[in-house]
Amino acid sequence: MRKLRNEELNRISKANFEQAEKTPIILILDNVRSLSNVGAFFRTADAFRIEALYLCGITACPPHREIHKTALGADETVKWRYFGTTEAACQALINEGYRIFAVEQVESSVALQDFGFEPRTAYILGNEVEGVCEEALPYCDGAIELPQEGTKHSLNVSVCAGIVMWEAFKKLNLSQKFG
Repeated sequence: MRKLRNEELNRISKANFEQAEKTPIILILDNVRSLSNVGAFFRTADAFRIEALYLCGITACPPHREIHKTALGADETVKWRYFGTTEAACQALINEGYRIFAVEQVESSVALQDFGFEPRTAYILGNEVEGVCEEALPYCDGAIELPQEGTKHSLNVSVCAGIVMWEAFKKLNLSQKFG
């Protein structure tokens, strides 16, 4: 066994990435305070060709040295928009025909493994301490919860986002098209 060199990975160029078909979901970052987490969102969104990230409230925006350090350049490939509030981002997406789901521990949430991912859906991931803000919940069609069995009641938000992005990518069966 040997590690593959970068040129053996057959990665596409920035120009080709821009033109490539995207996984038709949007992630809404609700007041994510850590610049490292924001960078990780960008890097993972690039890996799974997520349509866009919507950065809301106190969530920092590119260009920023600390975001770039974790994103490793994905902050230059993944589309993003900034909104002053998560509610404004939700309303804009609803106006464009998107359904919205919180990734949060709430009454009647659906376990991730039981959730039926669909195109043109947005997922809200919340602040590292407070989670998804209460004001955004009325805009949601439902909620997804990642089952956990340890002593802690939550995962790091960028780790949680990575799991959700992978499941969406896999369940929307787009990996077949990207091969």
